Amino acid sequence: MSGVVVHLPQGSGGADGDERCADAVTLRLGPGEVARFGRGSPSIPVELRLADAAISRLAGEIRVTDDHWQLTNHSGTHSYLVENPEGAGEYFRVPPRRVGAPVPFEFARVVLPTRGELAVTFQVFAPDHVYLGPRAMDGLRGSHTITAYSLDETATYFLVLVALCEPRLRDQSRVAVPTTPRIVDRLRAHAGCAALTARAVSSHIDYLAEEKLRIDGREPGKGDRRNGKREEIVGLALRFGLVREEHLALLPPATRTGGRERNAER
Repeated sequence: MSGVVVHLPQGSGGADGDERCADAVTLRLGPGEVARFGRGSPSIPVELRLADAAISRLAGEIRVTDDHWQLTNHSGTHSYLVENPEGAGEYFRVPPRRVGAPVPFEFARVVLPTRGELAVTFQVFAPDHVYLGPRAMDGLRGSHTITAYSLDETATYFLVLVALCEPRLRDQSRVAVPTTPRIVDRLRAHAGCAALTARAVSSHIDYLAEEKLRIDGREPGKGDRRNGKREEIVGLALRFGLVREEHLALLPPATRTGGRERNAER
């Protein structure tokens, strides 16, 4: 990793030495370098000053290694959140006194709790994650590895899967998974889906759940429910990156018809 970029938005605090400074701060850190954050003081210098009374003088630190970065939480009482703004609500919690928690996200938002209405946040960009080349494992002998989830991105069932995942991919993680009629409406403008029916969509959902993703759609204590099946399909597809933001280009352009109908209902 060539390094990371840490960005403190305007109004969140300031640079070391001036608690009144509210300008944005951007730091570039290379492997082995450390940036400390917190309220700071003359005896406790910090690279990112977070001017909030609920934040410790030395709240934590960011350490860059050769292939990732780590977050240390020096607070004895508060957990910090590390969110993936580009994911589907992904986050993990760094508990008090946790040292060197590895962060897997290429773009992360660190969230510190405060007593105000808004939490204090800063972003960390780590764009140089290392991946194996497509033929890196060709020299290994033995039987071929079977793909865990074999999906044909040109198939209609994959379009149905993308439409199911679309609201959460568009940062609407609280929105319910689309119903079957909404999927039909969403795909109607697609050249290959003009004759798609609700029954066909239901069949594609069953095929995804039972054959492709191998889930049964049962929620504990609720029995068999199609809504639970759709929720599980979307959750699994987004957790494992089977459907990603670039797949939204497979869908026809979104229209505002649904929004106008909802306004008319009001």
